[in-house]
Amino acid sequence: MEINTFEKMQKKAAKKSQSDFLRLGLSLVFMALVLLATWNKIPGNPFLAVAALFGAYMAMNIGANDVANNVGPAVGSRALTMMGAIVIAAIFESMGALIAGADVTGTIKKGIIDPAAFAHPSYFVWAMTAALLAAALWLNIATYLKAPVSTTHSIVGGVMGGGIAAAGTFSIVHWGTMGKIAASWVISPILGGLIAAAFLYAIKKTIVFKEDTKGAAMKLVPIYVAVMGWAFVTYLILKGLKHMIKLGFPTAAGIGFLGAIAIYLFVKKAIAKYAHKLENDRESVNILFTIPLIFSAALLSFAHGANDVANAVGPLAGIYDALAHAEIATKAAIPLWVMVIGAIGISLGLALYGPKLIKTVGSEITELDQMRAFSIALAAALTVILASQLGLPVSSTHIALGGVFGVGFLREWIDRTQRLEHRIQEERKVIEELKIKREAARKELEDLESKSEKTQEDYERIVQLFQTVEAYEKELKKESKALKRVYKTRYVKRSAVRKIVAAWIITVPAAGVVAAVIFYIIKGIML
Repeated sequence: MEINTFEKMQKKAAKKSQSDFLRLGLSLVFMALVLLATWNKIPGNPFLAVAALFGAYMAMNIGANDVANNVGPAVGSRALTMMGAIVIAAIFESMGALIAGADVTGTIKKGIIDPAAFAHPSYFVWAMTAALLAAALWLNIATYLKAPVSTTHSIVGGVMGGGIAAAGTFSIVHWGTMGKIAASWVISPILGGLIAAAFLYAIKKTIVFKEDTKGAAMKLVPIYVAVMGWAFVTYLILKGLKHMIKLGFPTAAGIGFLGAIAIYLFVKKAIAKYAHKLENDRESVNILFTIPLIFSAALLSFAHGANDVANAVGPLAGIYDALAHAEIATKAAIPLWVMVIGAIGISLGLALYGPKLIKTVGSEITELDQMRAFSIALAAALTVILASQLGLPVSSTHIALGGVFGVGFLREWIDRTQRLEHRIQEERKVIEELKIKREAARKELEDLESKSEKTQEDYERIVQLFQTVEAYEKELKKESKALKRVYKTRYVKRSAVRKIVAAWIITVPAAGVVAAVIFYIIKGIML
């Protein structure tokens, strides 16, 4: 028995090692190709190739860490399989980057440092290179620790640390801007959590808790999906397509409203056709939210690719511009080859290393179903729209995770009001009674085994007691699992929340310190 178990463990470890080796090999091949392709982009200056290598590494880490927020809830709710989510996200991330990514980018992320403070363009190049590598390293560590963090905050921290090291003064940083970024650590998850919880509660109150669940769903699901349609059309125009078309909020909201009407009519007709297959239960309601969730995952990925690819290619474009023109510009054109590195890197990082974070977001913080995941996706779009109109700084990563926290804590509150504590006490009582019976059987067994002379009845009783103890053990395992399931429905996993929040707080300073160290290493090598 033990030998078989050991062999299984060996086979599992060998399979995992092969998988890890394959992923690492593909990553290294991609980075090697980037290095070779860019080696002579600027003749006589191979430093661009080094920066491109770090940009490729950064793009892969964005794919591995950040994209999970877009598809994690859909996977956790089983609206999408892991493979389906990866394929959809990879396609739409790439489309967003290549179709709607910026033609021109700010060379210094968020304008947090003053470019005039750099003594020489070389210092700027080294600082941005250090920022790229530092941000990528921090994202790599966070992914390994299964902590979803903001890639924007990572590169901001890297730029800040590299800039301070290059200028030799803290005054290079625009601390007012940094204060706004720090405010987003609080604003983003709170807004995301409140909006997600509010929509989930509304769905429960108006559909799930009704006696005629089916009738309520047929009337109200088209309205909820139409609201999502309005939010996503507006969000896509304001954020996903902002580099292609410049429309204000009223126009974007108006187009979104027209889209919502069309979506309402389509969904209402589709549900009416599907009505004969619906039951008067929660599961049927969940099914109706499945397709909207798939669309939301695709659209969130498109918008993310259009916006956050700049975290990898922005500094790289700035480095290329500075090396090509021997001067520092606040804006730089993004060459197609730079955008391709970003798009392929994000997709490759997602495919190779994304599943770990997708599982964390989708199932390891709180249990999700389609209704909860729908509320999180809707909150992600609405929060960005609301914050942009109020001028509030927000992070898409923090919004998505805040939405997960929000629906989890709402579940906890609802479960408390439904006397879940009584269920927990009942399970505990059963477990304690089983333990008492098991210990009594064990005590009797020990007494019989210690007898020097045993009768036939004693031997028969010993066999019977062994079977009894084994039966109690099986029953205890069964009841312990039942208790864990009860707890799982009650609690957001506190350890996951603490770990993620801690990672958020240290992202900027951690990336900043690493970037400063890397800058001094580069400076020491180059001078």
